[in-house]
Amino acid sequence: MFGAFMLSEARLLQQFGIGLAVAIFIDAIVIRCLLVPAIMKIMGRAAWWMPRWLDRVLPHVTVEPEAEAPRAQQREPAHTR
Repeated sequence: MFGAFMLSEARLLQQFGIGLAVAIFIDAIVIRCLLVPAIMKIMGRAAWWMPRWLDRVLPHVTVEPEAEAPRAQQREPAHTR
């Protein structure tokens, strides 16, 4: 991605490209893959703690769908009758 900077003739742009590449490598590998999971493991449930007042203010969003209703309560589609 920063190869265009590194292939430039200007020494300043080459240094800029190398600096950006190193910064992204450090962020991606050292911080996000090593430090964050390790800190979350050490903190345990405290890593997910939220103040009660903030929990009441924020909307509750779920990723998984709601449980299905029992079969007897579901309507059959018109084409299967």
